[in-house]
This record gives sequence, structure tokens and C-alpha cells, in this order.
Amino acid sequence: MTFLRQPTAAGVRDAADKVARILPPTPIFRREINGLNVTFKAESVQPIGAFKIRGAWHRLTALDEDSRRRGVVAFSSGNHAQGIAWAARRLGIAATIVMPADAPRAKLEATLALGAEVVRYDRASESREAIAARLAEARGATLVPSFDDPWVIEGQGSAGIEAAAQMAALGLPAPTQLVIPCGGGGLAAGVTLALRDAAVTVVEPEGWDDMRRSLEAGWIEPVGTNPPPTACDALQTQRVSPLTFDVLARRGATGVAVSEAEIAAAQRWAAEQLRLVIEPGGAVGLAAVLAGRVTGTSLLVILSGGNVDMAAYARAIG
Repeated sequence: MTFLRQPTAAGVRDAADKVARILPPTPIFRREINGLNVTFKAESVQPIGAFKIRGAWHRLTALDEDSRRRGVVAFSSGNHAQGIAWAARRLGIAATIVMPADAPRAKLEATLALGAEVVRYDRASESREAIAARLAEARGATLVPSFDDPWVIEGQGSAGIEAAAQMAALGLPAPTQLVIPCGGGGLAAGVTLALRDAAVTVVEPEGWDDMRRSLEAGWIEPVGTNPPPTACDALQTQRVSPLTFDVLARRGATGVAVSEAEIAAAQRWAAEQLRLVIEPGGAVGLAAVLAGRVTGTSLLVILSGGNVDMAAYARAIG
């Protein structure tokens, strides 16, 4: 996908202003872990249970009236789906979401409840991007990717502006290290644009750490064939986008991978210490801190989502 513009820090500030007009700030929590001062930003308590509401709102409010009448098409395992559905319903826009057949039931039902049309596909044999592109072309609708879009990236970055303002209001030092879950990199790229003085670490599940490998190689590396199973349905992106990779590479971002056991341990820790329900993909940043793979004097960790399958969650924290 080719855009005439790149995501910018000014765009992130514009997105933050938009979001602040319709949503209250999500809470922050402060804890010490392994001798490190850690601030957590709980995006899990957004109305849709994830940060994706930010990018969806910034993107859909940027559409002109003709585009709004023709509707939008998106593809997502669930969190972007809900963000688009929520924003579309509020703006009176028809939304169609391409979702994998194995998407968590809670995410599917929430997307349908928000009024979106859902088209299912087989994650192993079909391309969600191709299906969504065909639907958008046939309907004259606007295609809204989950991360390969400058407005979406800027919208996600509003979480960084919000967190920094909250920390300053509490007299806390500005974050020096950002620890951010990464699927396609939209959240990481956006927060990186928002907080340009902090170092950046993206966190992915083992076997799906293509952004880490891409940043180390200096070019985009896909996940490859036969990646291992992961509980992180929200982070199963086969290939990151040039938009997100370029932002992170220019900032010298680094990446780490965490195991499934470490992710489950982070979910348990969040439940016990923060009283928060965090989905596997939303807990990877916390998992990296608990495992001692990230250091810094003032860490900001994004807990990016809390939309869990209850049976799987019970097994993880049990």
C-alpha cells in the first residue's frame, strides 16, 4: 500500500487531541520490578478493551463525507476489528471486518455486537489482505489496515502522549525506555513518534519476532514458514510494514522475544499485582520486564489489550 504521506509527530499530537475529546485517559500504575521503576499504561480498559480504538478513531474521522458513505473494510483477529466497528458505529459508517476463523469467540462476538459485518477466513490457507482488498474494491469502500496506515499509526501514538502527561502530572520522571507489544508495529511506531527522547524496545512472542529480526538485519524479514503456535492471537503478523519498520529503524529501536510460559506468568502477575485482566499479546512487554530482558531508569510499559478467551485465561493464570 502506497501513501502520499508518512506518519508524523504532528499527526500524533492531532490524534491525541481528537482522542482526548471523546475518551478519558486510561489509567497508569507504578511498580518496582527487579529494582526498576516501571510505569504501566493500561490500554486494556478502553471501551473495546484495547488501544486499537485510538487509531481507528483518528483514521475514520479523517475520511471525507463521500468516503464515509461508501464504508470501510478492515482485517483483524479482533482488537482492530472492534476499534473500527466502535468508531464506525459512532460516525454512522458501514464497516466490514475480515476475521480469522479461529479468532477468539469474545472478540468475534464483540465485533458483531458493535454492528459490523464479519467475513471469516482460514488463517493457514487464505490471505486476509487479499480478501479485504477485493471487498473494498468491489464496494468502493476505504481499506483500513491494522498498522500499515499513517493515520492508524498516529492514532496509536496518542497513548504515548497521554502517558507522558499523566506521569508529569504525578511528578514522575519522563520515560527513558519504552517497552511495547509488537505485531505489525503500529503501536510501537506511534508511541515512538510521540516520545522521541526515549529508547524503544518492541516485544514479540518467540517464533513471531520478525520485527526484532528485521531491526537487527536492517531490512524487513518475514516470519517465515511454520511459526510455532502462540497464545498471542493479536501479534500473529506475518510481515511488518515499511511504514512501521522505517519509524522504528530510524530511532534505533531494538526487540526481544518472550516465551509462552513467560507470557502466562506476566498475565498472572498483572492479575495479582495490578488487578488487571491482560490478554497474552497485551502482556508481552510486562513479560520482558519480569524476565529481566529490559532495563532502564524509567520504563513505560504498554499493556495493550485485555480481550481474553476466558477458558484460555483461566488456564494461563491457574
